[in-house]
Amino acid sequence: MNQIRRPRILFVAEAVTLAQVVRLAALARSLPAARYQVEFASAIRDPLVFGDAPFRLWPLRSISPERAERALALGLRLYDRGTLDGYLQDDLRLIDEVRPDLIVSDLRWSLAVSGPLRSVPVIALANAYWSPLARRAEYPLPDHPLVRLLGVRRAARHFPFARPYVFRHFARPLDELRERNGLEPLGSLEAVLTWGDVTLFADPPSLVPLASLPAAQRFLGPVQWAPDAPGPPEDLGKDRPLVYVTLGSSGNLRALPAVLEGLSDLDCDVLLATAGRALPRLPANARAVPFVRGDLAARRASVVVSNGGSSTGYQALAEGTPVVGVPWNLDQYLATEAIVRAGAGLSVRSGTATAAEVREAVGRAIGDADLREGARRVAAEMAGLDAPARFCEVLDEVLR
Repeated sequence: MNQIRRPRILFVAEAVTLAQVVRLAALARSLPAARYQVEFASAIRDPLVFGDAPFRLWPLRSISPERAERALALGLRLYDRGTLDGYLQDDLRLIDEVRPDLIVSDLRWSLAVSGPLRSVPVIALANAYWSPLARRAEYPLPDHPLVRLLGVRRAARHFPFARPYVFRHFARPLDELRERNGLEPLGSLEAVLTWGDVTLFADPPSLVPLASLPAAQRFLGPVQWAPDAPGPPEDLGKDRPLVYVTLGSSGNLRALPAVLEGLSDLDCDVLLATAGRALPRLPANARAVPFVRGDLAARRASVVVSNGGSSTGYQALAEGTPVVGVPWNLDQYLATEAIVRAGAGLSVRSGTATAAEVREAVGRAIGDADLREGARRVAAEMAGLDAPARFCEVLDEVLR
């Protein structure tokens, strides 16, 4: 008997941080093998993420996390024209070999050219706080080199005027690539980061209210992932509050000594997950592990201290645990801003963080009933969002 052909879904994850890879991997794993043929392309092929993966892995070049971190630290573009040209050729070869019916992308800018050139629809996974329709007075000020030069107050006065030009500057290499291939320019960083034939926002809708929601954009809800790693040690958090600390793969490690020093004077246990990065000197009340089941650590913790990004932040909120964000880049500041606005967390600038500021923020978060109630409200909303089920619905709609 002839078998019914399954739609071929190609997931393409840019490997600037682990977050983009793991949330696409989580969605890829959620698809029923009987209904879809899944292919996955990424520069990261870590067994921690892809061990026993039920789909084929394709190698894909990407700029390194170190290069991305240097660019962000210096306020430079992530991608130049030559890099995106190379990405486009790699994309086209991959698409021609895999022949997908649909592409799912996370932060792979060049698919805004290669997808249309090959007439393959692209679903983009993004965060709603990057949408031009997000309701906000102004973007928060990241830890740009000008902040160190001018100070926070002076830089904050100039940032609203400079930001539109900066966003167009960052988008220009991709716009030039689109124009050379007969496509309209996108015009801004927000449009680049949320481009897709369909765009799915991996956020709880209440955290990032939009002025309107175009038909091609949907709220998917947070896509949760935790490594196959042990949970937190049983003796931590038994007799006093547990503070779970992780700056992930993209947080500002220069802020970590201030974080640990600030926690050293609090009557708490500290669990630090290093994500395999450099291990600092630990205070007496802290213990470090390379990786931990973040959901289990957040569940037991009274507070989660993170880089402020959506991955760990949403993981903590799903467990009803308040967040103290120590953001560095603009994406992390935007996620932290949304969490603070929801009454579920606090923020400490990583570029100027002091032990006293961290101590005050974490001490407040441990005892603040309003913050815990805010986190529980978000947790209740997340419990009603089934990202894998919504994802399947969107796939079937686009494929029809």
